[in-house]
Amino acid sequence: MFNNRNTALVVTDPQVEFLKPAGKGFGLTAELLEKVNTTPNLLKLWQALNDKGYLKFISPHYFYPQDHKWQFGGAGEKMMLDQEMFARDSQYTPVIEGSGADFIAELKPLLDDKTIISGPHKIFGPQNNDLKLQLRKNGISQVILAGMNANLCVESHLRDLVEAGFDVVVANDAVGAPGDDAYNAALVNFGFIASASLTTDEVIAQL
Repeated sequence: MFNNRNTALVVTDPQVEFLKPAGKGFGLTAELLEKVNTTPNLLKLWQALNDKGYLKFISPHYFYPQDHKWQFGGAGEKMMLDQEMFARDSQYTPVIEGSGADFIAELKPLLDDKTIISGPHKIFGPQNNDLKLQLRKNGISQVILAGMNANLCVESHLRDLVEAGFDVVVANDAVGAPGDDAYNAALVNFGFIASASLTTDEVIAQL
């Protein structure tokens, strides 16, 4: 069973880029999102946590102009930079409404004073943002993990949080991925790495 004293939700990249047709990555994820029912499950999970008074953390993806000057990187990283995904003009200018970097519209009304948005993760994992600091400073030792993409940012966050001593459960139908192969590979790894891999309904039943 979970409790709202030491358990929180962490969502990676609940943004337009992979979750909405306006996003540059939506073509890669659309079929799997519909198959798994990703967005409705994510919103259902978030609302249930709101109702029970849990903290929710977002670890977003943002790229700034200086990031396009990087001299090397992997294929996924290069794809995002080449297509100007998750783009912001600078760290001090707001996210453009409806841009790929923006949070999906359905999530915005659910953000409350128990929502904490960390600094951006720059590749896939949270090693270079303040997510773990924010979790620890708020007394969180157990994480319910969801978001995009299952085999990349979600799995990278899972691995890093587990290595840092957090007890991590993945909501395995509140994630999306670029196709069945990527999703199934992530499910296999969730089974090996996470404390549990549960459906949204299974998570909610234990809140």
